[in-house]
Amino acid sequence: MRQFFIPEEDPILAEVLGAYSFPDTLIGAVRYGQGHINDTFCVLCQPQEGDCVRFILQGLSSAAFPHPGELMENFIGITSFLREKVSANGGDPLRETLSLVKTRDGRDFYTDSKGQVWRLMPFIENTDCFQSATPELFEASARAFGRFQYMLQDYPAETLNETIVNFHNTEDRYAKFLAALEADKMDRAKDVPEEVRFVLERKADCSVALQALREGKLPLRVTHNDTKLNNILIDRETGEGICVIDLDTTMPGLSMNDFGDSIRFGANHSKEDETDLSKVNFDISLYEVFTRGFLEGAQGSLTPAELEYLPWGARLMTLECGIRFLTDYLDGDRYFHIHYPRQNLDRTRTQFKLVKDMEAQFEQMAAVVAKYAK
Repeated sequence: MRQFFIPEEDPILAEVLGAYSFPDTLIGAVRYGQGHINDTFCVLCQPQEGDCVRFILQGLSSAAFPHPGELMENFIGITSFLREKVSANGGDPLRETLSLVKTRDGRDFYTDSKGQVWRLMPFIENTDCFQSATPELFEASARAFGRFQYMLQDYPAETLNETIVNFHNTEDRYAKFLAALEADKMDRAKDVPEEVRFVLERKADCSVALQALREGKLPLRVTHNDTKLNNILIDRETGEGICVIDLDTTMPGLSMNDFGDSIRFGANHSKEDETDLSKVNFDISLYEVFTRGFLEGAQGSLTPAELEYLPWGARLMTLECGIRFLTDYLDGDRYFHIHYPRQNLDRTRTQFKLVKDMEAQFEQMAAVVAKYAK
């Protein structure tokens, strides 16, 4: 059962809620969603007549985001830009992008007495957030993420702050892996020779995207960097992705990374820590479903080179994730939460199995992009 918070019984929550003027009688708040980073609450207000009015209140994690002011600067800039675009296209900016409720003194966010930054947003009603996908939902999320790229194609990406430094810098992830391997703090390297060899053999792959960026082949874009299905609000009436949420990792990046992270997450049917690798398979049909939706949403805004590199995005995001799991395993499981001792190793192996599958089907992946890149 979710714990219901009455503001008077929680001093910090009372302080934060007191910083805002609510239009109706404030009832309380309840923890909301399945995120593991920020403190998220659904705030309930009851008008004299009609249904309850809801808001989303989030306290930003200082551990994950040590510079919350820079994060909020990105958030405000991006959502303001999107509202103008949505309005110009005849859409509903209150449903199609996130927005902020200002504090009593007109600020976009509130810093509490302990230094945590909070933001309040209107609740976007008549939408759902899903944790697992049908092909239809997967394609709907693809259109939404592709449209996110399309809508933000003119936003000056270089002006955004890097909220997590080197987040999708695969060369840096490789270097951190080598450092963890050399240190071998837990004496685990001897038990994972195949996994270590797998990474070492793909050193050159870790530079593919960044080298293309350095050579000017790929443009810097505004990228979401966490393009999972559960970061899309799906409209209950249409079944379409109506709003991209969780913008905290939105930074300068490459379109191929947003595409690839979705494929890594959604184009297979296994658990992330599946121990039976025969059940871990890259599904080319789901890859096609997502590619079709993503390119439809992007509406021709990607360059020929970006289209060419989309299959690489899937390979590299999956490889990078596997490297991160293996690095953490060697380092003593300090970053990713685990529920049993070898979980990060099991996670590593599932990612590497998907990489192998993608390598074997890489020509087919390129053909799928070419089919829908019109």
